Amino acid sequence: MNIIDILQSIIPQALFFAAPLIFTALGGVMSERSGIINIGLEGLMVMGAFVGIVFNLTFADTFGSATPWLSILAAMVISAIFALTHAVASITFRADQVVSGVAINFLALGIGVFLTKQWYDKGQTDMVSRPFYTKDVWLLSDIPIIGGLFFSNMYITSYFAIILAFVVWFVLFKTPFGLRLRSVGEHPMAADTNGINVYGMRYVAVMLSGAFGGLGGAVFALTIAMNFSQSTIVGQGFMALAAVIFGKWHPLGAMGAAIFFGFAQSLSVVSSGIPLLAEVPQVFLLIAPYVLTILALAGFIGRAEAPKSLGEAYVKGNR
Repeated sequence: MNIIDILQSIIPQALFFAAPLIFTALGGVMSERSGIINIGLEGLMVMGAFVGIVFNLTFADTFGSATPWLSILAAMVISAIFALTHAVASITFRADQVVSGVAINFLALGIGVFLTKQWYDKGQTDMVSRPFYTKDVWLLSDIPIIGGLFFSNMYITSYFAIILAFVVWFVLFKTPFGLRLRSVGEHPMAADTNGINVYGMRYVAVMLSGAFGGLGGAVFALTIAMNFSQSTIVGQGFMALAAVIFGKWHPLGAMGAAIFFGFAQSLSVVSSGIPLLAEVPQVFLLIAPYVLTILALAGFIGRAEAPKSLGEAYVKGNR
């Protein structure tokens, strides 16, 4: 097996696993740039996966080929509303943001598992009939070498994730909305003095993190898991949170970190076809993403500077 064949087996799989992490990490960037810690990314992914699968199963015959797209849209809406729980607790009632995020994780899983048992009379849903499928990109897949690496047998959600990362970067750093959002995370009192609604911006940011987290969970469920159960989302949200920190709270940095973690996740899938990895025990490849996550959070890539007011509740009028 030559190097091109190895890359053709690794790159599509890495982007495939990275897409849900990219979506969710972008939501984490939006929330934490506004000053609100969002440990609840795992729970938001769980809610998105649950809603995406249930919507898909319920309306597959009604909407046909549009079902997976409408499923992720429904997941975004419901997860954004669900994120309001964290926003109200953290912003309005000034509860501890870490504790609130942990509660979101438990609450989402509890709701998902309970409703699955109520509606399907078992611990998991049926397998979806309208998931996302891999496709070759017209014309681009015919380009020698590059076409086979980046445009053949790919999920469109992978391209969508990368494009969205650049959109979020543009919004955060090139628009007045992004400037306001970053200002309430860096110095909320100064932002308030300049007429920016600190509470409103933080609510919007947390709801956006809910929408992106739900999108990540739904994409994971409709491309990888194909159903919902208690073990559908296990650690993906925490890897996305690690990507936020690894990427230094920057959308493109988070995307790069998510692709890195996606690559680590893909190793257990493609290892049998790669000579250097074929003899490595499978258990080592399965734990590799989590080991790399720990190394990233331990500062293996250098110190990351968080937004200055991250985790601090803002009280209007206090100095």
